[in-house]
Amino acid sequence: MRFLRLWVTLEVRRRWRSLAALALVVAFALAAVLAAVAGSRRGASALERLRAVTLPADVQVLNQDPAFDYGLVRELPGVAASFSWPISRLVVDGAGLFWNSVPLAGSEVWRTIERPVVLDGRLPDPSRADEVVVLPRFAERYGKGVGDRVDILLSTPEEVDLLADSTSLYVSRPTGPVVHARIVGLIRSPYFTDPPGDETILLPSPGLFQRYRANFLGLEHRIFSAGLVRLTDPSPAGVAAFRKVVGAQPWGGRTKLDDLSAGRRHINQLLAYEASALLALALAAFAAAVLMTAQFVARLAGASLADLGTLRASGLTPRLSVAAAALPPVMATAVGAVAGGVGAAVASLWMPVGGAASFEPRPGLDVDWTVLAPGVVAPPLLVALGAAMYALVAAGRTPTVPARSAVTALARRLSLPVPVLTGLRFALERGHGRTVLPVRSALLGAVAGVLGVLAAFTFSTGVSDSVAEPARFGQSHDFLLFVGDNGHGLAPERLLPVLAKVRDVVSADDARVTTAGSAGLTFPVFGMERFGARPLPVTVQTGERPTSPGEIMLGVATAQTLHATVGRSITVNGPLGAQRFTVSGIGFVPQGPANLYTEGALTTSDGYRRLFSSYEIDMALVALRPGADRAGAMERLYAAADAVRGDAPVSFNPFITPAQYWEVQGIRALPIALGGFLALLALATTAHTLATAVRRRQHEIAVLRALGLTKIQARWIVVVQGTALAVVGLAFGVPLGLALGRLLWRRVAEQTPVLFVPPAPTAALLLIAPLALLAANLLGAWPARVAARLRVAQILRAE
Repeated sequence: MRFLRLWVTLEVRRRWRSLAALALVVAFALAAVLAAVAGSRRGASALERLRAVTLPADVQVLNQDPAFDYGLVRELPGVAASFSWPISRLVVDGAGLFWNSVPLAGSEVWRTIERPVVLDGRLPDPSRADEVVVLPRFAERYGKGVGDRVDILLSTPEEVDLLADSTSLYVSRPTGPVVHARIVGLIRSPYFTDPPGDETILLPSPGLFQRYRANFLGLEHRIFSAGLVRLTDPSPAGVAAFRKVVGAQPWGGRTKLDDLSAGRRHINQLLAYEASALLALALAAFAAAVLMTAQFVARLAGASLADLGTLRASGLTPRLSVAAAALPPVMATAVGAVAGGVGAAVASLWMPVGGAASFEPRPGLDVDWTVLAPGVVAPPLLVALGAAMYALVAAGRTPTVPARSAVTALARRLSLPVPVLTGLRFALERGHGRTVLPVRSALLGAVAGVLGVLAAFTFSTGVSDSVAEPARFGQSHDFLLFVGDNGHGLAPERLLPVLAKVRDVVSADDARVTTAGSAGLTFPVFGMERFGARPLPVTVQTGERPTSPGEIMLGVATAQTLHATVGRSITVNGPLGAQRFTVSGIGFVPQGPANLYTEGALTTSDGYRRLFSSYEIDMALVALRPGADRAGAMERLYAAADAVRGDAPVSFNPFITPAQYWEVQGIRALPIALGGFLALLALATTAHTLATAVRRRQHEIAVLRALGLTKIQARWIVVVQGTALAVVGLAFGVPLGLALGRLLWRRVAEQTPVLFVPPAPTAALLLIAPLALLAANLLGAWPARVAARLRVAQILRAE
């Protein structure tokens, strides 16, 4: 032990820079790996941990009868708690609010259902009209938190009645009372979370609705409401039983029930994807760490063994020699591991990332000992084992004939120039003894780098294509116009033909929507009628759009719930009776105020009239020609509508953006980060290999120089070596990266869902080869300079 202590002291004094570098490499790499793994675990479980402490709602209820009493829902068997809110606008001066910012009603909200996590402050007093809570993004975007004041602009009762007859939910700035409210809390619950995109949410106390009821419902009470229900049995069987109970009520046929577990499954899939991407990033960081640490340890242990060899004659045993060589790098690794564990714990302040951040119930510092404890203990043990094995192998190593590369053998038979042949040998043959090179790791790194970059660009191209084409989400219209609700509104026969004649308009369809049922499931049915030059395109995944009154297209989620396939016949129940329809296709429907683009059904106008004599919502969907000036087209549409609208206000709105549209954009960053990390790994490995080749094989270069190799030819050895590594990376990385990127995008497209179109990253395919070759040769510029300036006589004399 005395010898080991003395030897370690000597090694620390002699090689402190190398040992400090090893500790830093371990610290940074381990911090990245542990932070990514812990962040992955935290993000994947965020929603379920939030649900565990918030009494979440299980079912959303929507009945578009303004006279419907949601108290009837509360009295049904199996209901543990419920609350409702009117579908009326909430406006805050100077803030853009998401549609989930609603005037809440009832005494149970935030207490027996959707009881939120309070991130700061407190919940509002339910009897006060001037207290509100906000979600984190509101505070971040507008710089207003607990204690700050906001002005809530209320509509007059007359404006609310006007909105009920309006073709838009947003007509003008409200002119009713102004409520000077104070933000008392920052909250989060499973239903009330920051939406994808950049919109914000503010929620007033139920006291606001109680005090200003007429300012939300109007004088004629034409505004309908929606509600949330928490069941005593939230299992699928409990939800099915609740559907059955609702279906048996006199009002059940017009009541749409949304099982919130479907949305929860989608969110968990999104979080699982993000967690997988973080784990892949951790794996890439781990591979880089292992590569760099192994090279450090091998170099330090090898240098120590060379010095310890002179002490063998003095009685130094092989076992003690191995221990002395391994101990300094083990100690440096232990210091780096502790620092890395601390760094990972500090990094938890910014975890989780991506969509999971919107569901995290306890933001801030979170030490995951399940990850950190083994993560800190394992590296020193692994380095000790690796260093000892290296020392034992090095001590007993016997010379072997190195394997020859078939490529270099072919180059030799073709009598290629000496710089080319030597460069290929440096790139493809490992060598032996002191001339050994990390050839396999360099080749694998080059392939991984090209693969990662191309896969990331392929995936990103798929995201960009889908975002640029909202029709991939079923939203093939540019503008949406609310024509009426509950059977009251403008006659589409007067309005739509006029809009269809406006310049740049190619489609103008009337879409009447009413709730129907099939096999115990309620869903909206769209009746589409064409008024333009051609029908509005419909996004169909399988099959085709309906063309006859007996055909129907189902949304993908509705088809999955009904276990329906193309060609199957289903019974749909409407106010006019039960009708049989043949499923002509499965795809996406227009997203409306009461449905997602994946749920519902679409049929012809004649098919719609088989089920309904009126409508709950009537919408006009207008599509422009590609490349049309939207602002100019909107002005022309307003001018055309003014001629026929009478006293009814008209407002053209963009299509209702699905949440998945923003989610897809949000998940683009993680594959790009992983691809970038793999590219850096490839560059670092290539640079290390090129520099190491010149250093370890300087004797071979010196011999060639002595035999007549010029300085320029010596440079070409490194150029050929770098080019060979890049070519191998391109040969395997390009097809694998393209296939992997498409596979990942197909998986995401199916889970989102969005119409899958194979992405083709044309720019990346054209640029990756020249950029890879350029990068390899830039990395080899300094080693090539060193190779050209070797002191030939001094090297040969030393050998």
